[in-house]
Amino acid sequence: MAEKDSSVREVLEDVFDQRTVLAVLHLMNRGVLAKLYGTVSTGKEARVYWGKDRDGRDLAVKIYLIVTAEFRRGRLKYILGDPRFEGASLRGRELIYAWARKEYRNLRRASQFGIPCPKPIAVYENILVMEFIGRDGVPAPLLKDSPPSRPYEAFRELQSYIERMVLEAGLVHADLSEYNILVEDDRLVIIDWGSAVLSSHPNAEEFLLNDIRNVYRFFRELGVDTGRPEEFFEHIRSQMR
Repeated sequence: MAEKDSSVREVLEDVFDQRTVLAVLHLMNRGVLAKLYGTVSTGKEARVYWGKDRDGRDLAVKIYLIVTAEFRRGRLKYILGDPRFEGASLRGRELIYAWARKEYRNLRRASQFGIPCPKPIAVYENILVMEFIGRDGVPAPLLKDSPPSRPYEAFRELQSYIERMVLEAGLVHADLSEYNILVEDDRLVIIDWGSAVLSSHPNAEEFLLNDIRNVYRFFRELGVDTGRPEEFFEHIRSQMR
C-alpha cells in the first residue's frame, strides 16, 4: 500500500490533495486501475492521465481539480434544470463530484446509442475512468490539429451524430467543436461530455445551436459548402419532443 501511495503521489505531482490520492488508491484496490502514468492532457478544470487496467488495457483517467468559484459560476447552468441532479448538494467538493458523475452518465448514454465517444468505465469522487482513445499513452489528435482528408464526408458524419445525439439519446453536447473531437484512424470520436444536458433542459436549444454553429464554422473553413447552420438546427428542433 505504501509503495502504491508513493507511486501515485509522484505521478500526481503535488497538484492534487490527499483525498484525491486516496480516491485513486481506492480505484486501484477495486481493480479498476492497475497503473497510473503521466499526464496526457491538462486544462483549467481537469487533468487526464494515461493508465492501465489489470489486463494491460490503456485507460484515460480524468481527475477534476478542486472546484473554484469561477468553475462554479461557469458550470451551474449545465446542472441546474437537469432532473438527474435534483436535490444534489452543489457546494464545494460536492459540485465537482456531481460534475464527474454527470460526464460519466452522459458518456454511458451516448455509448448506448452508438455515438462514438470514450466508453465510461468507472467514476469515483472527482475521478472518471474511461477508454483511452489513442495508442501507448499517446492520445489521438484533435480534429483542429488533424483535418480530415475528406472533409465533406466528415461533416456529414458529424451531422448524423448530432441528430442521433439529440433525437435518439436525448442529449445536447453543449461544448461541441474541433477542440472536443478526436481523430482516430479517420474515425471521429467526441470527448468532454461534462457540459452535455438532456434535450429537455431549459437551455438545450441554445446549446444545440451553438454546437451546430461551431461545427459548421470549422468545416466552412475547410471549404465545405455547409449551408446555413440555422436550417439544420430547425430540422432537428422540429423533431425534438
